[in-house]
Amino acid sequence: MNDLDHPPSPSPAGHALRRAAPALLVYAGVRALGLAVLAVWGAAAGKSPHTLLSARWDSLWYTRVAEFGYGWKVRLPDGSVHSNLAFFPLLPWLERFVAAVSPLSHADAGLAVSWLASLFAAAGIFAVADHVYGRRAGICAVALWAVLPVGIVQSMAYSESLFTALAAWSLYALLRGRWVWAGAFASLAGLTRPVGAAVVAAIWVTAAVQVCRERRAAPRVLLGAVLAPLGAAGYVLWVGHRTGGGLLGYLDVQAGWGNGFDFGYAFARFIGEKFTGVPGALAGVGLIAGVALVIWLYVTGVRQRQPLPLLLYTGVVVALALCAAGYFGSKPRLLLPAFPLLLPLAVALAGLRTSRSALVLGSVAVASAVYGAFWLHGSGPP
Repeated sequence: MNDLDHPPSPSPAGHALRRAAPALLVYAGVRALGLAVLAVWGAAAGKSPHTLLSARWDSLWYTRVAEFGYGWKVRLPDGSVHSNLAFFPLLPWLERFVAAVSPLSHADAGLAVSWLASLFAAAGIFAVADHVYGRRAGICAVALWAVLPVGIVQSMAYSESLFTALAAWSLYALLRGRWVWAGAFASLAGLTRPVGAAVVAAIWVTAAVQVCRERRAAPRVLLGAVLAPLGAAGYVLWVGHRTGGGLLGYLDVQAGWGNGFDFGYAFARFIGEKFTGVPGALAGVGLIAGVALVIWLYVTGVRQRQPLPLLLYTGVVVALALCAAGYFGSKPRLLLPAFPLLLPLAVALAGLRTSRSALVLGSVAVASAVYGAFWLHGSGPP
């Protein structure tokens, strides 16, 4: 008997890739549909899809950081100052690296990073959902994340895809008890967006619960908890030093953009102001329904006994998205990383016949692609 009689067993990485392959194919197909609809819409409107994806709104700010570094400001007529210090550095760092080692421009490097990160995010979402609810639910969770109305942002040179990828893999590592990996991914997530605090909260509270149960602190748990906040803390402290604002320096930068945590007062007032006419009232009802849906999905996750790290992470993401002042048109985009909200729907879809779930997801994918193209052709940033 020789080695040919017993072919080598697949590597863990190869097995994981084959297990996730259907989810990744579904994700790529949905995103390709969104880009195709955007291209057709752009041709009809006389606008470049490439520009819409890589060189508008936040994409421009990230590209400028990648090209010229920090220190650029814009002073608006009302006296407020928009500083590029508001944008966390990991995405522009990656843009600069890719542009340096390839023929891509910084803007195109941003697109390349975002597209690769979106696949990494899809794989992470699948891993989490598969671990908790099984493979079919994992595929459905990825599909649902892809067909979100604001899913087109996943294909833009924005940081949502990169952050979601790092957060998802940090949570997966945490669910598997791999504390050091969880802390490392959380630290990188903290270098990507301010909402990295949600990942840190999930790790710290889970660590505290485990220490209380076991009445001891394992070194790997402590190391993961220590690593988790380093990325965000390092950048915030650097901004405070650069601006001379100390620990509150980054908050001052965000205040210049009109951002701040007010427990949802500004958002509630924004919704209330919609009820001054029939068109506005309809929009107000839609906003209230959207908030109610988010809360219902979170409560359903609690009732389904989602793991504590997922509930902690999602709760903080939702709270920061809905209870912060700022540009209210961005609220749906800020909720993109809250993928555990989709798990109750994924479980329900996984219980249907494949043909029925495919019909539901296919219909929603078409609607999402059309809405995404409409959204990007609007005047305001997503």
